[in-house]
Amino acid sequence: MQAKDLSRKRHRLGKFLLRNDVRPPEGVRAWSGRHRQWLQTIRLAQPAQGVVLVESLGAVTEAKDRIKRLETELAWFAERSAHRPVIRALQALRGVSLITALVLVVELGDISRFDRPERLMSYTGLVPSEYSSGSSRHQGGITKTGNNHLRWILIEAAWHYRHQPRVGVALRKRQDRLPEEVKRIAWKAQMRLNHKFRRLVGRGKPANKAVVAVARELLGFVWAIAHEVRAQQLSQAAD
Repeated sequence: MQAKDLSRKRHRLGKFLLRNDVRPPEGVRAWSGRHRQWLQTIRLAQPAQGVVLVESLGAVTEAKDRIKRLETELAWFAERSAHRPVIRALQALRGVSLITALVLVVELGDISRFDRPERLMSYTGLVPSEYSSGSSRHQGGITKTGNNHLRWILIEAAWHYRHQPRVGVALRKRQDRLPEEVKRIAWKAQMRLNHKFRRLVGRGKPANKAVVAVARELLGFVWAIAHEVRAQQLSQAAD
């Protein structure tokens, strides 16, 4: 929710600047370091506009600071949680940072309790609804049963798979000292889900619908990692 709040405040500021015909220099990416520096140099014609700009910038900064404080508290909680091994392992997946991993664990509990990935997908409401009439069977939109916030955060994570597979600096740091099998599952997820997204879009499916299908399959890799962690824990306990 805090990320949504930050996004809304940034969007509101951007629209305000566009209404006043103020655009960033060419090649400056939105909300990059150069973009933030440029925002500090803007001078508007009317004093009232200047007040709105200062207040809008302050709202964005306040929202960012709030997220940092919450992330610090959540990181402290994660390190002391009984689910710490799963929380760490899930972050091997692209698009699954600490907050996303925590939401998955808090909302789903012990993910390894699902004996099949399909049961997990059904639990989250990311499976297509079905309509039957006589011998005909039709699929509709997703059922949307379960937790709305959980579905939203999975879909947000799934958007990362529209990009070409790679292990960047941040992901490499999250994967540091994780079991090789967990990293193998995460790489397989990148390859498969990127291919799925490109294939669906290439067939003419809208990107927002393709990403829902990717989110559903991403849950299968979440399930696989949770079961891998559970298997390693049982193996270590038996030694």
